[in-house]
Amino acid sequence: MLNPPEASPAGRGVVAAVVIAVTLILQVSVANRLPLPGGVQPDLVLLAVVALALVAGSMTGMVTGFLAGLAADIIPPADHTIGRYALVYCLIGYLCGVASDEMDRQSVVPFFAVAAGALAGTVVYAGTGMILGDPRAEWATVSSMVPLQVLYDVIASPFVVWAVLRATRRYERGERSRSGDTLSVPAARYRAMSGRG
Repeated sequence: MLNPPEASPAGRGVVAAVVIAVTLILQVSVANRLPLPGGVQPDLVLLAVVALALVAGSMTGMVTGFLAGLAADIIPPADHTIGRYALVYCLIGYLCGVASDEMDRQSVVPFFAVAAGALAGTVVYAGTGMILGDPRAEWATVSSMVPLQVLYDVIASPFVVWAVLRATRRYERGERSRSGDTLSVPAARYRAMSGRG
């Protein structure tokens, strides 16, 4: 994985929830209002889910993806079938989490993984729209919008990945500093090992 799981699961969940909440707010208030060519905007929530999955693994990616997708399905301007984003983000979070075992934190591979996750997420979302009969998901519209969507996601990905890595690293550094010396033995365990009760 990109980031070995040293922090507590509850703390990691809180960090993931804060990252997704901030990303949802930025998506609705900033990204959706950008007047970009083609009428599409970068999907910051998808990028955050991919980055969290690469940091924390497949289970966190899957759960975070589902919850972030459900929130994205409900938050205005929700103009599609509820559950589409939840399905897509859950699937992409899981796949990126599985792929995270092969990645090295010091390389640029995570940025390529985010680009691949953005491409897969955009294509799966468009595909589910076609299956569900969304009138905006016709082949001509999708084939012209998907390349722009992926391009915008790739351009935004270094910023989102950097922010997610920074947030998770800061939390883990705080956990390590609160625990003190990693070689120290807790007093109760020391008493048990020495035979003193």
